[in-house]
Amino acid sequence: MKEEEASDRPDNTAFTQQRLPAWQPILSAGIVIPGFVIIGLAFIGIGIGLFLTSQTIQVIEIDYTGVEQDSSCFICTPPSTKNCTCEIIFSLNTLVKGPVFFYYGLTNYYQNFRKYGVSKDDYQLTGDTTYFKSPQAQCSPYQYDSNSKPIVPCGALPNSMFNDTFELFQLVNNTKKRVPLDGKGISWWTDYNIKYRNPSPVNGSLANAFEGTVKPINWPKPAYELDLADPNNNGFINQDLLVWMRRAALPQFRKLYRRITEGDYKDGLPAGEYSLTIQYNYPVLSFDGRKKVVFSNVSWMGGRNEFLGIAYLVVGSLCLVMSVVMLIVYAKFKFKEDS
Repeated sequence: MKEEEASDRPDNTAFTQQRLPAWQPILSAGIVIPGFVIIGLAFIGIGIGLFLTSQTIQVIEIDYTGVEQDSSCFICTPPSTKNCTCEIIFSLNTLVKGPVFFYYGLTNYYQNFRKYGVSKDDYQLTGDTTYFKSPQAQCSPYQYDSNSKPIVPCGALPNSMFNDTFELFQLVNNTKKRVPLDGKGISWWTDYNIKYRNPSPVNGSLANAFEGTVKPINWPKPAYELDLADPNNNGFINQDLLVWMRRAALPQFRKLYRRITEGDYKDGLPAGEYSLTIQYNYPVLSFDGRKKVVFSNVSWMGGRNEFLGIAYLVVGSLCLVMSVVMLIVYAKFKFKEDS
């Protein structure tokens, strides 16, 4: 019995018997107070750099919801018919340095609502045609159409895909000069190359793989015809679809629509007048939402974000204040002990 107990014991080493040397910091006023001062100064320096850099980023926001009667898109609000077109004229007083990113923005739109976020069929979106004819239950009520035909892709998330389209022109000598918009590679690399896949073409045609299914109710075209100009930008790897499927965390968000990086505009948008032609299709007034377009450039820290710089400044300032408080308390009690 004693031999069995002895065999179960750990080896008599410094590691197994927890006799390794250890170091425990002794936090004294001479260490803590200078540490807080150094951290505070470092954070304030970083905060100033981030805040000033954020101020250099140019952002132009244009609301085109059309609820105001003096808005040029008022003609497209209900009870107007679908496929309405409106035009917004705006001016730039200075060069917006390139590359310029073109976003669309929505407010009061809760993409993070759980039932909405799971209302899709992940097996469909990976190209598994087995689930084309029998979509999963979480897609309901966007699982089948009124004729009991399966919807592909099914669910509220794909069905609500943003479908306003935009064309940008520069007004030069009373003529419209088209600004090229680049829609390639606007989605996450993992979404395009890993997460979503198209079904294998049937007889060389992607459309044949969708035979026996119908498009989402609110879509103007089926998935295999989302981009007639580029056959490689169709199906479940369409760039606009992938951007939409990457859900936003907050009810006010913007998503990348296009980049302006080509031709005469590779260095940015010159000062002058511009015309934005909008195919107004996406309804937002029913939930008190608003729509806008955003033109912005970026810096080494990304897009404009004043909060990050302010947060560093606040934390750095608090560290300095706390160091002063600790110094006063230390000096008060230290002098009492000495006396």
